[in-house]
Amino acid sequence: MIAAGSRLRQLGWIVTLAICAALFVALTFKVNSVRSEVRLAERRIIALQREKVLLETEFETRASQKQLAEWNAVDFGYQAPGADQYIAGERQLAELGEPRALTAPSPIRVARAEDDQREMQLPAMVSPLTGKPVTQQAEDPSLAERLASGGDFLAESARR
Repeated sequence: MIAAGSRLRQLGWIVTLAICAALFVALTFKVNSVRSEVRLAERRIIALQREKVLLETEFETRASQKQLAEWNAVDFGYQAPGADQYIAGERQLAELGEPRALTAPSPIRVARAEDDQREMQLPAMVSPLTGKPVTQQAEDPSLAERLASGGDFLAESARR
């Protein structure tokens, strides 16, 4: 009898732990679903705030258009262009042009240098500390070549 009660008590604890684990998993899923709904609601709020700003800007623009139209009617007297004011094409635009007068300044031209293929001579390398020219006192014979090429020498020494 005692062994059967002990066995029943163990079985009860196992069932209780299984129920607690199932409730914990269900609660975790519920918390995650609520968290997801909160994120979606926050995103929707942000989207609505942006839309509100856009609509406010459009409202202010249209209100200022009304104000501009009132100023135009009273103060400026501007009118919208009519259909007869538009140009039909390039030929009609060219017909509106006039030949350049003799006293007119010459047209603006872009400066352009000729591309000569000669070798560019770099200035001598100068020490930034002393201001004196760098002497070629190295065991490496290719140092003179690197000094002559300037930028390649600096790029290579930066890699080392």
